Amino acid sequence: MVSIPGSDLLSGALHVVSQSLLIPVMVTLLIFLVYAVIEVGGILSEYSSRIKLDAAQVELIVKGITVATTSSDICRVVENTELPREHKDVLIKIANNIEMAPKARETLARKLIEDEELKAEKRVEKTDIIGKVGPAIGLMGTLIPLGPGLSAMGSGDITTLSKHLIIAFDAAVIGMATASIGYTISKIRRRWYDDQLSTLDALAESILEVLEDVKAETKTVVFQ
Repeated sequence: MVSIPGSDLLSGALHVVSQSLLIPVMVTLLIFLVYAVIEVGGILSEYSSRIKLDAAQVELIVKGITVATTSSDICRVVENTELPREHKDVLIKIANNIEMAPKARETLARKLIEDEELKAEKRVEKTDIIGKVGPAIGLMGTLIPLGPGLSAMGSGDITTLSKHLIIAFDAAVIGMATASIGYTISKIRRRWYDDQLSTLDALAESILEVLEDVKAETKTVVFQ
């Protein structure tokens, strides 16, 4: 069999690089596992403190905003809701900018809501990474030990072979487990946040419409 010049050197270099990745891969898997366990506790805590507003409750809030005659009334309605604190702050900030031009106020509202969407995306970003990267890291942790394991099998060293196979199977299990946890948590949180942001968007639209009427009535009273 003809050997291509330099092939042994290249294959040796690849072997050294791949084997040197084993420890970083194992450390990464352990970090993923620890973080996944922490996030399980986090989502359980979030679930226990989460308040979900149904359509009837949102309708009541919209009605309260609709009958408001001043921006202070709107802020009072918002404060009495069970919305998350950060969403209340967004709606109050929109309501307190009654003197802004309509287009500018809409732009401000859109920017504030986009910021909340970005915050929600950041909350699920890490578990998204675990859910997508976990299987790849697990596969690397599975394949890397197989090289020395096969080499040991060829020389009849069953002890070394079994040791590397155990490492490979453990890496595969941890990679898939952390990926499953990360994917599930991201899926649940994204559904929660989408619902909250949808409510925020609807209430912001209601406030923008009411502010137009409030501003028009204020001008009418001043001119009279």
